[in-house]
Amino acid sequence: MNQLSSTLRTVEWDELPARVRNIPTNFDPMADGVLMKHQAEFLAMPQSIIAVPKGRRTGMTFSKALDSTITAASRKESGGDNIYYIGDTKQKGLEFVGYCAKFARLIAEAQGQGVSSIEEFLFEDQDEKGNTKYITSYRIRFSSGFQVCALSSRPENIRGLQGIVIIDEAAFHANVQDVLDAATALLIWGGKIVVISSHNGKNNPFNQFCKDIEEGRYGPDAAVYTVTFDDAVANGLYERRCMMKGEAPTEEGKKKWYTGIRSAYGPRKAAMREELDAIPRDGAGIAIPGIWIDNSMREVRPVVRLALDEDFVDKTPEEREIWCDQWIKENLDPLIKLLDPTLQHIFAQDFARHRHFSIIKPLAVMTDLRIFCPWVIEMNKVPTRQQEQILWYIVDRLPNFRGGAMDATGPGQTLAEYTADRYGHEVIHQVNLSRSWYGIWMPKMIQWFEDGVIDLPRDANIEQDLRAVVDVDGIKMVPNVTQKDLKEPELYRHGDSAVTLCLGCFARYNMKMPLPIDFQTTGRRESLNALGDTTTQINNDRGFGVVSGNNDYRGYD
Repeated sequence: MNQLSSTLRTVEWDELPARVRNIPTNFDPMADGVLMKHQAEFLAMPQSIIAVPKGRRTGMTFSKALDSTITAASRKESGGDNIYYIGDTKQKGLEFVGYCAKFARLIAEAQGQGVSSIEEFLFEDQDEKGNTKYITSYRIRFSSGFQVCALSSRPENIRGLQGIVIIDEAAFHANVQDVLDAATALLIWGGKIVVISSHNGKNNPFNQFCKDIEEGRYGPDAAVYTVTFDDAVANGLYERRCMMKGEAPTEEGKKKWYTGIRSAYGPRKAAMREELDAIPRDGAGIAIPGIWIDNSMREVRPVVRLALDEDFVDKTPEEREIWCDQWIKENLDPLIKLLDPTLQHIFAQDFARHRHFSIIKPLAVMTDLRIFCPWVIEMNKVPTRQQEQILWYIVDRLPNFRGGAMDATGPGQTLAEYTADRYGHEVIHQVNLSRSWYGIWMPKMIQWFEDGVIDLPRDANIEQDLRAVVDVDGIKMVPNVTQKDLKEPELYRHGDSAVTLCLGCFARYNMKMPLPIDFQTTGRRESLNALGDTTTQINNDRGFGVVSGNNDYRGYD
């Protein structure tokens, strides 16, 4: 595909090439078939190894699902083969198989045949040492004898398979290089590898894989096919969108749609170029692989949001306090009941007052040492005093409270100090966020994801915040850029939930110790004095030299 230069990405709409801006007269987006030009060119490539760096919304995975359905449904003499799809998350695997199932039904109906539905099965995953695990996978089996199968991103899955392997969003897999290395073994018996992905930094193995192919290190039977967002727009992406929505495409509507997508990145120009223009950014790849984030979000749990308008501060302090008390009663009391009274609890807060979200996360330490987040509080434009009301109400009711960590950078310093005064400075850790602090604690938080010991609510904004953690010059941190909130696009986030969780990691490893001793008194008792007289009581409250029969010490801390 023709690529536009990187300098073209910041010019005005009227300066873009006509192929991107214009809508040809009487243009029919389906005239050339179901697929757009770049999709059809991609599927026609004969090479055994194909790398596809892509912009978002270009439809490359969708087109490969159609091709995979036709291939698996065909007999061997007609080019049929097994298809193995390996995404960076389990949900993407199910989505890919779902596309294939839809295409298969359409083909079967046209031929008057039936087709089997999606199966969920246990795939036997065996590593080189012979260790076996059974992993939940999805597949469609065809009468041709071939199948479309979605597997996990573990590299052991690929070894020993035979067929066509599609590795989707390769740059975001937990072990990118291992997956690529394992897939090359398929070529011995005539397999094929298709690697599709958005970029994730220049230093990511996927980018190096593309460069190695372009420089001939994989031989003549390997190729790179780059597709940008502008390529897809030039090939009718906007017009197809209008067709699906039942709208008439107009040049004004196209301009609004196109510029809206690019402006959604705000000041994150490097991220925009990477995600839309397939230009990897310098040294800033996503630090937490998508599969780890996906595995950490096992179920939907409450994410309660309080977003106030600017007029709230015009109320008197008494009015604000009364209003907040009512909000607490309606929203927090049900959450408090969800806390397990048998577990130790800590909390973390990343403070924000105006632009971003102030996040509170209670964290329970499970008996097997996993970290469980039962719910999350998000606050936007909430005055500091009301944040104090909400936070202290929560902390007062955390079972077996063992401490917390708070953002004490800038405006968060006041609330962090007041909270430490209330609960103890050795219990509440006031953290000044900095590169050096991130350098120590962000890798420890990321290790939670790698080890699978963190359990978070399933929420799109939390996922987006975690993906905001990137490697910046060797330090894993949240850079100084913002992104739109997914629930309320007029609001912005700054990786707030990820920063809060990192503070929670700090609190976890700095819990108040020792734990209280569970002590039960035996009650009052008589004791002998030096003369053996049980009637004479000796009272002494200094140490343990003498124990009086009248004293009941009721344990000690």
